[in-house]
This record gives sequence, C-alpha cells and structure tokens, in this order.
Amino acid sequence: MPDILAEMPLVARALSILGAAVIAHVSVRVIRLAGVWLVGSKTTARVRKLRTAISLVTSVLVFIVYFLALGYILQEMGVSLTAYLASASVIGLAVGFGSQGVVQDAVTGLTLIFSNLVDVGEVVNIGGQTGIVRSIGMRFVVLENALGLRVSIPNRTVTNVIAYPRGYLRSIVDVTLIGEESERKAMAETVEKLVPTVEEQYPGIMRLAPSVEGRFTTSAGREYLRVKFRVWPDRAEPINQSFRQELLHALKQIDPAYADWMVSVYFEVEKRRPPTTRR
Repeated sequence: MPDILAEMPLVARALSILGAAVIAHVSVRVIRLAGVWLVGSKTTARVRKLRTAISLVTSVLVFIVYFLALGYILQEMGVSLTAYLASASVIGLAVGFGSQGVVQDAVTGLTLIFSNLVDVGEVVNIGGQTGIVRSIGMRFVVLENALGLRVSIPNRTVTNVIAYPRGYLRSIVDVTLIGEESERKAMAETVEKLVPTVEEQYPGIMRLAPSVEGRFTTSAGREYLRVKFRVWPDRAEPINQSFRQELLHALKQIDPAYADWMVSVYFEVEKRRPPTTRR
C-alpha cells in the first residue's frame, strides 16, 4: 500500500489519505449508532451513562482520525511528522491554558454523569437554583424550575448539590384542636375547607395535591389535625405566611382564646420508601 501511494501524484495521495479518514469517520459513526440501537430506547440511569460514554468515545476517535490524517497529508507535502506532533502539542498546551474553564466543565460533567450524584428527572438545588434536571452535558447542567424556565448551570460552578428524593419538599401543618368535641369538630371542618383553597390560590408552588392526614393525639393528651403539602423546595413561603394567618383567623372565630402557637408549620424532605416485594 505505501508503494502504491508513493507512485501516485501528491494531490492524489492527499485525497486518498483524506478519503480513508472520511471512511474511518463514517465507520465510527455507524458503530456509535449501532451501540445506541443496541442499548435501546430505555431511559434508565445505566443506559444514559452508556450513551454518554459512546458519544464521548466516538468524538475522541473522530478527532484522532482527522488529526492523524492531517499529519500524513502534511508529511506528503514535506512537513516532518515529528515537527507536526511537536507543534500540535505546543498549540494544544496553549489552547488548554486558554480554555481551562471548558476543560473543567468537561471533567466535572463526566464526574456528574458517572458518580450518580445527579440524574435526569430528579429535583435538585444546585448553586441556589432549584428545578428538575433535564440534561447533564459536557458543559452544562440544565434545570427546569417551577416557572417552567430552563436554567443552564456551567459544570465548573457545581459545588453543592441538594437532592429531593421524592421530587418535592414536604410541608407539615399541625393544627391543635381545643375545646369541646363540637368545637374541635368545627375546627377540623374549617381546616379541611381551607386546605383546597391553597392549591387554588397558589397552584405554582404545588408538586402534588395537599392532603389532610387526620386527627392525632400526643402522649400528653393534646389533639391536633395534620395537613400535608408537597411543594417546590423554594416556593413554600405562602403556606408559612398567608395560609397560616388565614387559618388562625378562621380558628379564632370559633374560639377567641385560640393562640398563634397552636398552628405549627415545618418542612422536611420525604425519603423514598424501599420497594416492596410482591408475592
């Protein structure tokens, strides 16, 4: 093969080398498509990582193919291959210094993809931005926030990640019930009537519909009604402010002695329940 190339004109040799590079490029792309087809259309974390790895390896191989093809073409024109590799190393070093942020983005992106730290579809808080992870790329993590806006976060700025396993922040409202049974029943009914209005007034803060969990009694004999809200992590203020004040006002209409401390609001992250085994 080298003897055949040596007998060909310079332009023909360059075109032959370039044609071989193009064929190699197409072959690599076909292998990539075949790999993606083999893993199917599933969206599990393992499949997403495999697709990312295939895409990364394909890009690296295509770069190597064209890099070597250009070197051989220059060699045919009389440029030393050693000098080409040395100059390419110097240029690569200069570009590397000039694009440290891009390199850091790529390294951090690979870390995020293969460390199970963040996954597509999860609700997370990254750098003060809360949203659903839509994509994890080599340069950006893309979130969709509660307003439906897409936020692109450079990978190199990702330092702290807060994940919400169930996709929301759980807001618990405990309403103390006092007085005779008739008053307690009236208070419970008042709470149950007001709970749906929160979703009507503030639909943008809800991840799931609120629910009244029922009446409970502590070991000290205090009875309370528990309400559960499932909200966006950064949009729970209306429950702690507007809803609580409206609730206190309605309860004081039933019993003027009702105190503010009798309605407590607190927040927590609800963990995923372990999967149950069906028989």
